[in-house]
Amino acid sequence: MAAGNLQRDLVRTAPERSVPERGTSRRGTSERGTPERGTSERGAPGRGTSERGTPERGTSERGAPGRGRSERGTPERGTPERGTPERTTTRDPADSAVFGSRLLVADLRAAAPAWTPPERVLDSLRRATPDGWRVHVVRSLTVSDGDGADRPSDETLSVIGDAEAYLGFGAPRALLEAAPGLRWIHSATAGVGSLLTPELRARELLLTNSAGVHAQPIAEYVLGGVLHFLRGLDIAVRLQAEGRWDREPFVGAGHSAREVGECRVLVVGTGGIGGAVGRALSALGAHCVGIRRRPELGAPTGFIRVVGLDGLDDELPSADVLVLAAPLTSQTRALISAERLDRLPPGAIVVNVARGALLDEQALAEQLESGKLRGAVLDVFEEEPLPADSPLWGKSRALLSPHVSGVSPRRFWERELALILDNWRRYRAGEPLRNLVDQRAGY
Repeated sequence: MAAGNLQRDLVRTAPERSVPERGTSRRGTSERGTPERGTSERGAPGRGTSERGTPERGTSERGAPGRGRSERGTPERGTPERGTPERTTTRDPADSAVFGSRLLVADLRAAAPAWTPPERVLDSLRRATPDGWRVHVVRSLTVSDGDGADRPSDETLSVIGDAEAYLGFGAPRALLEAAPGLRWIHSATAGVGSLLTPELRARELLLTNSAGVHAQPIAEYVLGGVLHFLRGLDIAVRLQAEGRWDREPFVGAGHSAREVGECRVLVVGTGGIGGAVGRALSALGAHCVGIRRRPELGAPTGFIRVVGLDGLDDELPSADVLVLAAPLTSQTRALISAERLDRLPPGAIVVNVARGALLDEQALAEQLESGKLRGAVLDVFEEEPLPADSPLWGKSRALLSPHVSGVSPRRFWERELALILDNWRRYRAGEPLRNLVDQRAGY
């Protein structure tokens, strides 16, 4: 295939927008392509994929020269033609800070050991530094919980002023204020709702997240939680604590044991995480139906069909398992109300691995207390840490965990490093970025 045809194919199929030449400006702001109205499903590689227009090769969407091109669309001197491998110099990791004028700040040393990258990951990042760039790895610890720290460390603030790219767990407002030259932010978290401030939107920064990187461990968590109640493991745990041998709850008239293959599962959000949930449960025979903001995009692997948010009420009465895996937006806040919980059939299981604010926790506690619901598997809550007086704590039919469903210390950084390095290469080449957040949609 000719190089020109290959490039046009890449442009037509790439869903994200491209990165313009650094320093090209209009009306005092850096020039960027503006995406068409679209959506990104949460999670994935995609906590989605984006549907955006892509500018014509060599130009921005408003006709200005694209990254690395002159007014005629030809490569500027010293700029490699797209598709040409960028020269990367192998150097000692300790020396990366003294090379290059373009700065990437890596603020990834989490206070929680399970979320801090191993030194081999940071060394790989340093070794991947291309000519013209330098990397500063922040040694101060940061917060990996939720959407990241409320305030950056003093060390981060001391270097961020010269940065063009930033890798961290979210990006607090003080960091944005101290970084006038910042153009790309990558968050190692999937949720970025709290980052989407008016200040960030006004600057038209490129924002990517780690949606989908967490998909596999979260899908396994969901599967384990569903099996916990389908197979009566909650009853077994209670009997063991009481030191009592009793088969009646499992074989008697009130038995409730079921197989996954008997269940109809309704998954709200079919992006990276929801998609992985559907694949995991359908592999055991479950019939999975998805709720998707844009159902015209079709059903992912593992789903028999998808419907839009307007079809949610019609799907709830036949859902044996309800899984919430959608991002928190204005459309999904308080989505599962008391009235919608009432529409679930007796014996249903509710799972929330999205955000606590999607679900009416008080109404859920009442349904568990009444015995209508078989159980609830909750990893996220509207207020975290979950208050000591929450009615959920005392419910034997509730399986609670402290927002840890995505923890996978040995595999997370393999996937995260691959995403970071690929997006850094794409950014330098002016190619569409993976996991680009649709700042209008909120994810």
